[in-house]
Amino acid sequence: MASADPTLNISSLLNAWAQGDLAARDQVIPVVYDELKRRARAQLRREASGHALQPTALVHEAYLRLIRQDRIVWENRAQFYGVAAQMMRRILVDYARARRMPKRSGRWTRVSIVGVAAEPHHPRDVELLDLDAALSELATIDPRKSRVAELRFFGGLSLAETSRVVDISVATVEREWRAARAWLYARLKGSRAS
Repeated sequence: MASADPTLNISSLLNAWAQGDLAARDQVIPVVYDELKRRARAQLRREASGHALQPTALVHEAYLRLIRQDRIVWENRAQFYGVAAQMMRRILVDYARARRMPKRSGRWTRVSIVGVAAEPHHPRDVELLDLDAALSELATIDPRKSRVAELRFFGGLSLAETSRVVDISVATVEREWRAARAWLYARLKGSRAS
């Protein structure tokens, strides 16, 4: 699927979609498709080699879930990418759970957490399900830090995009991201030791 006219205003299309304009919904995806695929590719590069899910399949599954969202009031492009990031996380976690063999087989889905740890010699691979559990645990302690980490890690959003989605300053996003990475590193390091 090729990108449509890049001059189309994504926010306008999202607003029209929120008002029930299905034609606007159908116009949004070609405009954002390449960016979603780039983000899916980046996310899947963190996965273990031999992962059967392809970026196109991840984007298409996310799209199917996005078009079913009738209660979301789309505000802007950053919010759209934030919701897409959540969808991709859920898809990857569901996929990892479905592929996981019984515990005794020892087969798990591994992902790279490059950029998540605060120290240079951090474990680069963690189980996707462990990362998901750690993010969920962090959400009970500090929902904003968990959301920032989810958007940065699963959505590949920049600091500025994350700032717009979470509606906080870029400086605050940087602090929350740094703190979330440190917390995740400690949590995931602890779960690897046990």
